[in-house]
Amino acid sequence: MNLLSVGASYRTADVSTLERLTIAEESVPALLQKLVSQPYIGEAVLLSTCNRVEIYAAVSGFHGGLGDVCNVLSEASGIPATELAGHLYVHYDEAAVLHSFKVSSGLDSMVVGESQILGQLRDAYHAASEADTAGRLLHELMQQALRVGKRAHAETGIDKAGQSVVTAALEVASSHLGDLEGKPALVIGAGAMGALSVATLTRAGVGPVKISNRSAARADRLAEAYGAVAVPFEELDAALREADLVITATAATEPVLTRARLEAAGALVVLDLAVPRDVAPDAAALPGITVIDIDSLAASRRALPAAAETAAVEQIVTGEVEHFLGWLRGADIAPTVAALRTRAEDVVAGELRKLYSRRSEFTDEQRADVSRTLHRVVQQLLHSPTVRVRQLAAEPGGDQYAALLRELFDLDVPHATQADAVPEIGGKA
Repeated sequence: MNLLSVGASYRTADVSTLERLTIAEESVPALLQKLVSQPYIGEAVLLSTCNRVEIYAAVSGFHGGLGDVCNVLSEASGIPATELAGHLYVHYDEAAVLHSFKVSSGLDSMVVGESQILGQLRDAYHAASEADTAGRLLHELMQQALRVGKRAHAETGIDKAGQSVVTAALEVASSHLGDLEGKPALVIGAGAMGALSVATLTRAGVGPVKISNRSAARADRLAEAYGAVAVPFEELDAALREADLVITATAATEPVLTRARLEAAGALVVLDLAVPRDVAPDAAALPGITVIDIDSLAASRRALPAAAETAAVEQIVTGEVEHFLGWLRGADIAPTVAALRTRAEDVVAGELRKLYSRRSEFTDEQRADVSRTLHRVVQQLLHSPTVRVRQLAAEPGGDQYAALLRELFDLDVPHATQADAVPEIGGKA
């Protein structure tokens, strides 16, 4: 099986496209099952955030696997495959490993170095594990990616410039409102992004902070944790009129902030961090209303870290990619080595049967002695070559050794050969 990563992000798609691609949390298990039911896909992990939707898959062929993933995404989003293709990036094998490590370390994030993506990737991995769609290859990839992300944040200052998309959004908001300290704020939504928003606002001295959520219990818990005030969702209009800054990050499928609601609210700066968007499209141009959404943040690219910190993380990523590829090459040759040992054991067993059929005078004890001796001879002959070939296979270019063994000994190893080929790994960034 080979690694394939296919997705769309703020780099390749606008918010309206990402809205259509976004997979609701409750729909993830069914989509994962849909993916692994495709002919070329054996394993799948789905990462869906406010500014990216991407699938990591173990596939038996590049073209077939890519077609399967695109078809599933097209069906789920309602976007025709021909239109969807223009928004997708595609990475294969080594490039897919590199991409996953860049994602986990924050190098591919809108705010480079933000750490929220690490938790989102962990959640995506857990969802695939619970759905039983992550096999040996993706288990190893996800575990390594999470470890790389932790290393990046522990060993470098990559996250000093900006902790999250919320931090970047507040920087943009300050250009409209000035100093945010002491400004009344309202957070709509008490999910992961809402909680992160409340925490960031509190650290920045913004306040008083109010929280409104359809589930009052979640708003109450979040408000209590940060010394904020929970507002019943039915009183949202009144809370809007009292705020200068609004952060909205709900999981609603329809706009929460309609034109009529914002017209009645007065002057506001709204940070719409939801996908699908919480602000109705016809409300964004209202007088006195400033809307900052994912598209705006992508254009501003705020809070880029220093080049030295980025370079330090890239060095970590490069080393970890080679480490993973070494593991992958070693894992690839294991079935071939096992097949070689099985072939040798089969030859010994066949020769022993021939011998015993001709020499009936052997006692059971003598037969056992002869059998043990021949098996030991075979094991000793194969030991050094098989140990050495495992070492060689883990080095760059080591994938050739498995193919040579299969050719030399005419070994039939299931899934040992690539079912499809692609002349160039990697793809559109």
